[in-house]
Amino acid sequence: MSQLPFKKFINKKKNSQIKESFKQEKRQIKKEKAAFFEKKKQAELTEKRVSSSSKPLPTGKNKSNDKKGSAPSSIPSQAKPTTMPLNKYLAHCGICSRRDAIDLIEKGTVKVNGKVITEPGFKVQPEDEVKYNNHKIFVTKDLVYILLNKPKDYLTTTDDPQGRKTVLQLIASATSQRIYPIGRLDRNTSGVLLFTNDGDLTQQLSHPSYEVRKIYEVKLDKPLTKADFEKILSGLVLEDGKVNVDALAYADVKDKAVIGIELHSGRNRIVRRIFEHLGYDVKGLDRVMYAGLTKKNVDRGKWRYLSEREVRALKFLKKSNKQIGKTIL
Repeated sequence: MSQLPFKKFINKKKNSQIKESFKQEKRQIKKEKAAFFEKKKQAELTEKRVSSSSKPLPTGKNKSNDKKGSAPSSIPSQAKPTTMPLNKYLAHCGICSRRDAIDLIEKGTVKVNGKVITEPGFKVQPEDEVKYNNHKIFVTKDLVYILLNKPKDYLTTTDDPQGRKTVLQLIASATSQRIYPIGRLDRNTSGVLLFTNDGDLTQQLSHPSYEVRKIYEVKLDKPLTKADFEKILSGLVLEDGKVNVDALAYADVKDKAVIGIELHSGRNRIVRRIFEHLGYDVKGLDRVMYAGLTKKNVDRGKWRYLSEREVRALKFLKKSNKQIGKTIL
């Protein structure tokens, strides 16, 4: 009898060998499939290059001399050196914000090529040597963004002549770059505080037109009455003008002395003055949100770096504010 019908039973392979052969076949199929699509992709790219190169040049213009259209798009705009206003230069060096730089320049603390310059709009050339307080400074390339959960009894300043504790002492190990706080928190106010050496972002967040929203938790010496609650919502007139809040709520329904307040005003000590104006003593003040950033997972006195996503959100804050509207407490 012929052995042909029983051939599949002869030299029978182990299960492991069969599985391995299937795996090899799958790998080979995947390789062939990937090679096919890669070849197809390269063919499409080649076709596009050929079609784009075959387009006629604009008539009456020499390609090498056409300043507007001849430069390839792959060349970055910063490849060509440009001038920069002196106050903006200081901000990009991480010294301070553009607004604060104006004061430093007018005080005569800045020299360009050995000469004191007191005009903030003075144009700095790429080859110029700029010194601040007789120290040569350079445009900062490594930008740093840090969020601190500020504790009480620390001053929001870069230096204190009286030797008191400052917020920079809390983030001393974070970076070797010169950074500074955006805005201020009172010595007895805790919560979210940002630091950076990005002068443009500092200018943006400090400018009133951006209406940066902040949320505070306020602890009063006594419960806030319903009448005063309504007065705050309606808008109070303080010694420096009317102040409007965006939202107000009892943070704890069982304790009406703990209040949540949201506003975008950047006026000095504005939250304390709102409640003091109505006869309340602020026992505790904590900023729980600033420009969409919270102190979640950051213990008091600790800090963290901002993520790339958070930095992008800050830089497009003005656009998002128009779309988002009010923050819900």
